[in-house]
Amino acid sequence: MPLTPRRRPRRLRPLVLGAVAALSCALLAPAALVAPAGAQAAAAPTGDPAAAPTGTPAAAAPAADLASRFTLAVLPDTQFYSRYSDAQFVPRYGTDPYRVQTEWLAEHRDELNVPFVAHLGDVVDQVGVPAQWAVADDAMSTLEEAGLPYSILPGNHDVLDSSDDRYDTSYDLAAEPYLQHFPASRATSQASVDSGTDPTGLSQFQVFEAEGQQFLVLALGWRSSDATLAWADQVLAEHPTLPTILTSHQIIDVDNDGVTAKDTEYGDRLWRDLIAPNDQVFLTLNGHFHGATRQVRVNDAGHDVTQVLMDYQMAYEGGNGYLGLFEFDLTAGTIQVQTASPWVVSKPEEALTSFDQPFQEGPQQQFVLDVDFAERFAGFAPGFSAGEPTRSSLSDAARRILLDGFEGAPPATTEAPGSVADYPLVDGTLAHWRPDAAQGVVSEGEAVADVAGGQDLHRASLAPSGSATAQVGDVVASADADPLSSAGASMCFVDSDKSAGRFSYLTTDEGAPVNDAAFADGYTIETFLKVDADWSEDANGWAKAIVRSGNRSQIGVPETRWDWTASPAALGLSNLKELQWTEIPSDPAKGDRTAWSGEVVLDRWMHVALVNDPASATTTMYVDGAPVLRNTVDTAGQTVQQGMPWLFGSDWVDDRATNGWAGCIGETRVVDHPTEASQWLTARADLTGLTVGEPVLDAAGAVVAVGGTGLASATVTLGGALGGSTVVAADGTWSVVPTGAGLAADAAGAPADAAGVSLAAAEQLVATATQSLGTRSAAPVEFRFAAAVEPVDPADPPVVAPGTGGALPGDGTAPGTGSTGSTGTGTGAGAGAGTAGGAGTDAATAGGTRDGLAWTGAELIGGALAAAGLLLAGLGAVVVARRRRGVVDAD
Repeated sequence: MPLTPRRRPRRLRPLVLGAVAALSCALLAPAALVAPAGAQAAAAPTGDPAAAPTGTPAAAAPAADLASRFTLAVLPDTQFYSRYSDAQFVPRYGTDPYRVQTEWLAEHRDELNVPFVAHLGDVVDQVGVPAQWAVADDAMSTLEEAGLPYSILPGNHDVLDSSDDRYDTSYDLAAEPYLQHFPASRATSQASVDSGTDPTGLSQFQVFEAEGQQFLVLALGWRSSDATLAWADQVLAEHPTLPTILTSHQIIDVDNDGVTAKDTEYGDRLWRDLIAPNDQVFLTLNGHFHGATRQVRVNDAGHDVTQVLMDYQMAYEGGNGYLGLFEFDLTAGTIQVQTASPWVVSKPEEALTSFDQPFQEGPQQQFVLDVDFAERFAGFAPGFSAGEPTRSSLSDAARRILLDGFEGAPPATTEAPGSVADYPLVDGTLAHWRPDAAQGVVSEGEAVADVAGGQDLHRASLAPSGSATAQVGDVVASADADPLSSAGASMCFVDSDKSAGRFSYLTTDEGAPVNDAAFADGYTIETFLKVDADWSEDANGWAKAIVRSGNRSQIGVPETRWDWTASPAALGLSNLKELQWTEIPSDPAKGDRTAWSGEVVLDRWMHVALVNDPASATTTMYVDGAPVLRNTVDTAGQTVQQGMPWLFGSDWVDDRATNGWAGCIGETRVVDHPTEASQWLTARADLTGLTVGEPVLDAAGAVVAVGGTGLASATVTLGGALGGSTVVAADGTWSVVPTGAGLAADAAGAPADAAGVSLAAAEQLVATATQSLGTRSAAPVEFRFAAAVEPVDPADPPVVAPGTGGALPGDGTAPGTGSTGSTGTGTGAGAGAGTAGGAGTDAATAGGTRDGLAWTGAELIGGALAAAGLLLAGLGAVVVARRRRGVVDAD
């Protein structure tokens, strides 16, 4: 049942960015999906009245701020809104972003003084699908019904043949779906001052009026021919005094850094033949290239032309409803640009994520252009002037409208790991590969450990790998890792190049059980990925990171034009820098199922989770916690080629390895059922379950130890009136012989507290027990006990009765018990130094053990725990060591 969009005002609450963004220095660039496009925590430009942080409405403008202002609205690529309206958006939300965008503009046109809306092309994603055109037609009709004029133009997805070498005059115009839905008659019927189209009907012009002045919008269709450019030049000649905004689907591009603008061959053609010779054109707008950027070029008259790229289709939810609001302040001589989403604030509150931000605050999404309009237009419109200064800030007004009552998603609580063991253990873990940075170059045959099931990866030898150009140094275990990965290491694949046939990979061994896992109950596959900064389409396009090798043609998959001899399942990167997960479900006759992310940012870590749920027959890809838009349906489990291994670092096609991953792969885990985010590797182990039980007494009735239950392998440290620490054993119990770290003696030698104040008989003392994993600790658990008046002689340590499970300080002979996870029963051996605080080791074995933990002599649980100390486990004890009888005050 679809959710009903919630439009009523809601109490304001501060918004937050995604958990990864909160912990990473570098956030996603505008071109990325894996976090909100433009989620950079960048300040608004100096003097920008929209500088209030996201989620905080801007204050009302003072009367002195009144000026002549209007808002030009810009609709970037809407292709995924049209494509996924029926399949994704309407079922989830009851409407789609495209419709919400145009409804919002129509509703608030007067408040924001919007005289015109410009669409930048790629109206639909699949030109031959009528349902997508119906969505677009419905959305744009909203503007027509409101009498709000607009321009629209075809992008490469809107024409039947978008080849770069074909121009609009070579199309079969009668067959073009774009013209069937947006014919010339629809363009000329807009409520604008003047309008017209070129002979093909694919390009148009509109004249709109704002603040007593007229502006020309010249909208050029995909691959405008010389004839169309001549028509555009004639339109300018017929409107010689009008400042002109030129829109086209493709003009400028954005570089791999997601910030820097770069020219294109087609954009240069438009510049040379139309823009630079016509001083009227002062602003160009385009989409097509994923992200946002801008640049300034100088035309033939020596004047600036600002060029802006805006395209969010590869962001969360196919763009998440972001549109451009260009506030022209004719009085002050500025154009203030905001990137805003009426779709975000229309979603039901329960559907919101931390990726749902009403405004994008990056420097390419929020900026101010300085334009002295009268001076800039003097050469062709000497009479241009501002209107009456009657309007306060329209950018502030937009913020107030969108943020009124918007609460946003609950704050993210993800923390950085406190140690290498700080991750949730999950029942059903089949494999968990964790690189070790100390490994350095991973030599031929060398292993990367599976800490859950003992199914290690091994580096394939160079000669049998099939790459004649690979080098031993091409695979390196590195300390470069995602900040949310407790492993703190990754496997980096260096100098991969498909054009040179250079690749290397790691593989599971023959006979490893994980090779044949068919996931009848679903699965969760998690990994951390980073793509090299110097990635290129030619060298690295369609490379794979993790592959279940095999051949689809040999496992019952119907013959297809593409990928019939590819592996049954693979995670990689497309030529457009999109993550692709492709798999054959348990019924191979259905063919492959594919999920796609948006465009990822190079040289930046991301967490990827693939969750297959047979109950819903879906596989969902999550990137940094956000579900991607293009997921798979009608799928469950996997069909694989029995006996074929998993590969890390290369693809497997036509029964051989090929096309190596360019970048790093972090720890990777495979679980035999769908899981929630609270169980993922980006979550932290639960440290809140420390318990306090009854004391364990010696034969004389004295308390001799402190113990209880907690998280296996966590450290428990006593504080307050007691000292000492230990590590929770594999069975979840802990025990420590405490020191009187918090006790002192008064002048007469009787017990006193840390301040030297004498303690009466049976005085209640307060102690704490704190559970931690490395640098991350839970809140202390407080407990009380009755202290005796007899002084404690440091030279006469407490005697531990047999069966109490304690280890004496300085006794380095007790064997340490290793820690295991919930998926196995393996143990480790601890070796401790002979004094408290001495370093030791915990050797993890298969079955989900936590590894790499430090042990000390004071932390060791003596062999007596294994023999007679079952009493401690039975009591679930927290115990306090004293020479005389004491009482724990259950608190």
